[in-house]
Amino acid sequence: MSLHTPVRPAPTPDAVEPTAPAKRPPFAWVADLVDLTIAVIKPTSIPLLRIALGVVYLWFGVLKVIGATPVGDLVAAMMPFLPANVAVTGMGIVEVILGGLLIAGVLVPWVAAVQIAHLLGTFAVFVIYPAVVFTGNPLFVTFEGEFIAKNLVLIAGLLVVAGYSTAHAKRR
Repeated sequence: MSLHTPVRPAPTPDAVEPTAPAKRPPFAWVADLVDLTIAVIKPTSIPLLRIALGVVYLWFGVLKVIGATPVGDLVAAMMPFLPANVAVTGMGIVEVILGGLLIAGVLVPWVAAVQIAHLLGTFAVFVIYPAVVFTGNPLFVTFEGEFIAKNLVLIAGLLVVAGYSTAHAKRR
């Protein structure tokens, strides 16, 4: 090899030979469809979850206020220091306010925190009145037990909504 080997110029973009496009797997369109679906629903999923949780709270609260809730006796029993109608109606009014604030997107992390505290309190029934929620076997719950156990899902939803709220995002 000589020291005077001519240097070849780097190929220009025009001189590069085109390569064949990579072969896609047969069901790549499924992944593309999933990506598109996520791109469409991602911006609306958290606001829709917030509104849905607010509607549930508002709805259950209105049922308490108008005296049509199926859990009125249980609510009253958990607050024996208040007359039953005051306990149930008062709880209903608070739930209507919290649900409305959540629907409106006002003070979302704070509203969610109050709702989570309230929902955690409902689990006291499992300790104070176990006969109301269990059928004898701790794995078999009554209608009331199922009604309270579903609060785990509401709590998880509220945690997500609070964690992704715009108020929280602005502080980061």
